[in-house]
Amino acid sequence: MKTVIITGASRGIGAQTAKLFAKNGYAVIINYNNSKDAAEKLKQNIVSEGFVAEIFAADVSDYGECKKLADFVICKYKRIDALVNNAGVSVIKPLYETEIADLNKIMGVNFNGVFNMCKAVSPYMVSAKRGKIVNVSSVWGEKGSSCETVYCASKAAVIGFTKALAKELGTSNVNVNCIAPGFIDTQMNAALTNSIKNDIINETPLMRMGTADDVANCILFLAESASDFLTGQVIKVDGGWQI
Repeated sequence: MKTVIITGASRGIGAQTAKLFAKNGYAVIINYNNSKDAAEKLKQNIVSEGFVAEIFAADVSDYGECKKLADFVICKYKRIDALVNNAGVSVIKPLYETEIADLNKIMGVNFNGVFNMCKAVSPYMVSAKRGKIVNVSSVWGEKGSSCETVYCASKAAVIGFTKALAKELGTSNVNVNCIAPGFIDTQMNAALTNSIKNDIINETPLMRMGTADDVANCILFLAESASDFLTGQVIKVDGGWQI
């Protein structure tokens, strides 16, 4: 059975991705840090439908915990077929109010987490001469956004890291790609006013917010054999917002 590790999988895009991979025959390892109840509920939901799921607590900003997660999957399933680096946090503040603690937290999860998980998982993929890594960035990693300087920087770093790692691991038949979600209907965007939401929707050619399913479908495509000749790519899942 193929396996996938999904970081930050207890809710939102991560949870929908976990459900989709499970329905497509993967043993899904649901990573969480603080949201144990949500992760457990998601696991039970997947298992109740006859699919396979595990939960594993790990702070992705800590390499040691990421290594334990990778080793757990290898010990139990003997393989890691796909890694989805989805865990992410955001702080909306002007730069002059942004604290060093904010910087360390956002970069620790959003970029260091990607680095740590790739470092932990890639040796197994290289040894097996196969594997798919999908990193979740954001359109803001390319476009930039006022009052989210550190978040945008972290997501830009993910894009650069993806392109470099794709070149490094390509000779081992490991694909590394990145998706850049646009305006998605998730908890992270729930606090926006209706006016702001409508403005963005009106700027989007497909005239709607994206859904977690829209993003999950793209992630699954990048993990499957249909994407075997795609690597180092940044795919915008944004309804044409940032054409």
